Amino acid sequence: MKKQFSLSDRLVIPVILIILTLLVGLNSFVILNPGQAGVISILGKARDGVLLEGIHFKPPLVSAVDTYDLTVQKFEVPGQSSTKDLQDLSARFAINFRLDPTQVVEIRRKQGTLANIVSNIIAPQTQESFKIAAARRTVEEAITKRNELKQDFDDALSERLEKYGIIVLDTSVVDLDFSPEFAKAVEEKQIAEQRSKRAVYVAQEAEQTAQADINRATGRAEAQRLLAETLKAEGGQLVLQKEAIQAWREGGSQMPKVLVMGGKEQAGIPFLFNLGGVEQYY
Repeated sequence: MKKQFSLSDRLVIPVILIILTLLVGLNSFVILNPGQAGVISILGKARDGVLLEGIHFKPPLVSAVDTYDLTVQKFEVPGQSSTKDLQDLSARFAINFRLDPTQVVEIRRKQGTLANIVSNIIAPQTQESFKIAAARRTVEEAITKRNELKQDFDDALSERLEKYGIIVLDTSVVDLDFSPEFAKAVEEKQIAEQRSKRAVYVAQEAEQTAQADINRATGRAEAQRLLAETLKAEGGQLVLQKEAIQAWREGGSQMPKVLVMGGKEQAGIPFLFNLGGVEQYY
């Protein structure tokens, strides 16, 4: 029995040492995946030098590694401002950014977590950058020159976030809203423009109608002039006879078979026409 106790006592200490060795060994290394960066803190103090992807040694038990994501992050941030003509303008921006690997240690010391970076740095700087861009133009220009508004916003935001170790990759204007007063003014302006275009159309239509009447009157006058010249020329009497027959026929009267033409001024044998075949030509 004493031998058994002696054997157990001899085994306990090696087992404890092995377990402690394993714990210390496992706690002496850290593995960072691609797209990650780490900062070692020893007894609560961040050490200079950022850890990138791979396996790294760290002092066991007294150190900790804070890991940061270096891939592209996206957050939507609201913004409100006044334009050059003192109109209220609100927007919502989608910010695509990533952390500068060389500045991760300073980010750890001054900002801490990614949530703190968004709430304490990105959100207020987005608001200030939007004020800078909106104050350079009127609310109408913010609509018609939206790309220029976005470019001014991008430049201002990139410059402001760069000193915090934040690299802005792209921004998008998710939504752009105006005050109710401006929206009503835009609607009234559109209605006035539509009425103006309608008035122009009506005036052009009346002018075209008047011109058509003038053209028709000119055509009739020209026809009458040609007819008068024809009557003065030789054979004008026949033209009058033709016009009389046409009017007679259009009036609904039955065409006579024989028409005798002549008078005091026309001597000799009466001039006879057989009008039986004239109807097929009129």
